[in-house]
Amino acid sequence: MRVVIVTESFPPDVNGVAHCALQTARHLVDRGHAPLVVAPATAASTGPGAPAPCPVVRVPSLPLPGYPQVRVALPSRRVATALAEHRADLVHLAGPFVLGVRGMAAATRLGIPAVAVYQTDLAGYARTYMGAGEAAAWRRIRSVHAAADLTLAPSSAALHDLEAHGVPRVRLWGRGVDTVRFRPEHRDEALRRELAPNGELIVGYVGRLAPEKQVELLAGVCGLDGVRVVVVGDGPSRPQLTESLPGAVFLGRRTGDELARIFASLDVFVHTGPFETFCQTVQEAMASGVPVVAPAAGGPLDLVAHGRTGLLVPPRDAAAVRDAVGALAADPSRRAAFAAAGRSAVEGRTWAAVGDQLLDHYEDVLAARRTAVAA
Repeated sequence: MRVVIVTESFPPDVNGVAHCALQTARHLVDRGHAPLVVAPATAASTGPGAPAPCPVVRVPSLPLPGYPQVRVALPSRRVATALAEHRADLVHLAGPFVLGVRGMAAATRLGIPAVAVYQTDLAGYARTYMGAGEAAAWRRIRSVHAAADLTLAPSSAALHDLEAHGVPRVRLWGRGVDTVRFRPEHRDEALRRELAPNGELIVGYVGRLAPEKQVELLAGVCGLDGVRVVVVGDGPSRPQLTESLPGAVFLGRRTGDELARIFASLDVFVHTGPFETFCQTVQEAMASGVPVVAPAAGGPLDLVAHGRTGLLVPPRDAAAVRDAVGALAADPSRRAAFAAAGRSAVEGRTWAAVGDQLLDHYEDVLAARRTAVAA
């Protein structure tokens, strides 16, 4: 099968869309298929990153004003050319919004079936950054996804949102987690002594430091006795967060085995953002044997079994976050039980298993197209 993955982001970018697109390309290669990636060009300062598993066509892009880590593709004929020259059997649109819209248009013109993967709560971001624009964001989302043969939602909450806003032909497709890289055995006592020299309980956040993530909700946790907050990631909110989270350790962006070591060395993982369509860092924490505190919204509703693998709290509630962490800090046996149950819950969610589910969705779309043509 010849597949063109048109993605709004790709490594060396570090985010959920980029990571999922990379894992998809890897799995296609591993299963003997021929993928091609079309993605925005990255800034030269990001470096080349690890080798891609397949050819990558880069489209000219500009940094998003006020958020230079995000690149927005410029109009280009390279998308349609890539689809035609690759002789694509199917187009995979990863988080389509700008480049993906052009990918959908090109696929339609060329008569190529398309699968659109919904990954980002753009309507929620519109509320966060502009205080308005949610309706316009949903119009754009509905337009591109309605044109696709199939839309894949990463969680039950995302699927319900899409259907409620008129997106047809939606099915569930989750995300995998690297259970070999992320595992409890990577817990590092030397690192723990470095982060918490007085033996504090280590509470970590991993992700972008941006307004929509609402990391400032950890302020109350910073005030708990015997607790050290560790923040991993970077973004436009970092200067404000260094002031609003007194005593927190900011490690910047970490990836790969180093990130896995940090995850496993935490005592509690907290995610604060209410706009997650999936929330991969929750899975990585669970795979690392770390109990989770997360908002009862979006993707975490599928991932966290409240009272068994972690605690779900009301979104945007700093006091609830503080109280949940405080309860876990006071109960080591409960933390251990949550950690073991979390690891067990994700052990079967490998990228290989999830990738095979994606291939099944591809085959369903191709079979439906063949039936339509025959009719």
